[in-house]
Amino acid sequence: MTDEVRLSLDEVHALTFAIFTNHGVSDAQAQALADVIYAAERDNCKSHGLFRVPGYMASVKSGKMNKAAEPELSELAPGVLRIDAQNGFAPLALQTGRAPLIARAREQGIAALAIVNSLHFQAVWYEVEALASEGLVALACVTAASYVAPAGGIKPLYGTNPMAFGWPRPGRPPLVFDQAASASARGEIMLHERDGHSIPEGWALDAEGNPTTDPTEALAGAQLPFGGYKGAAIALMVELMAGAMIGDVFSFEVSARDNRDGGPMARGEVMIAIDPARCLSSGNRDAQLAHGERLFEQILAQEGTRLPSDRRYAARLETPTSGIVIPRSLHDTLMELRG
Repeated sequence: MTDEVRLSLDEVHALTFAIFTNHGVSDAQAQALADVIYAAERDNCKSHGLFRVPGYMASVKSGKMNKAAEPELSELAPGVLRIDAQNGFAPLALQTGRAPLIARAREQGIAALAIVNSLHFQAVWYEVEALASEGLVALACVTAASYVAPAGGIKPLYGTNPMAFGWPRPGRPPLVFDQAASASARGEIMLHERDGHSIPEGWALDAEGNPTTDPTEALAGAQLPFGGYKGAAIALMVELMAGAMIGDVFSFEVSARDNRDGGPMARGEVMIAIDPARCLSSGNRDAQLAHGERLFEQILAQEGTRLPSDRRYAARLETPTSGIVIPRSLHDTLMELRG
């Protein structure tokens, strides 16, 4: 018996959907979540794929997640929308707000979507790619729990506070990047711990404030912002935009009220969508996007470079045929959860 199990993408989706509906989660919530897990595994984004399902389920079992949550959409201004996720998972809230946000961005030139009371555990690239695929420029950011020390500090305060950006491209998938304000995503440290690997220097401190390459000590200590004070400043910006600005909580407040079940926590997210053609007096979208392509060509002209998201798109071409591979231990856990 091998230590790995191969699954087709359809099996990934079906298994995820069955796990949650078998535990009373609504079909709408389970379907949206299965779509996200499917996309992560399809793109070889392991830190946000099936690896996250036990965490999602922890919040279902503890009662933190509202199994029947139906996101509520409201209009705060002509270009500002709000979704109250009602303590449901983020994917359905984002799905609910996507079409209205796209419509308002096309009408107004720019629009924002505030999402509150959302249990968020997913990669943010998934959210901006959907907007950029519709021809919009997109920016999103979300808080987390207290994992990251401020610059010069040693105690967790900020979240990893990821932000993502999407730019449409003619005739091909959009350019997308998604990065944490910390030196690494939380999930990457968790994968290193699971697989028995050390983490790189500069990622984290232990509980006493000493630099560490031990992932277990890192998870018990504090992650570090990327680039020192520069990453910390970005984390601070995300706290204000996805916390105070939309009436949701800061990462340290998320931690203070969380039940420690190990699952996603309710926090805020902001998405901004821009119709790029509305930013030109000529409205010449084709010329505008062609100009962007000139920059990409200059980047790729240098040996050893690639564009953000190229790795994911390469995996996306392979996995529909090859399927995906997960550790047998994870597969056993998922089968147990399915019941």
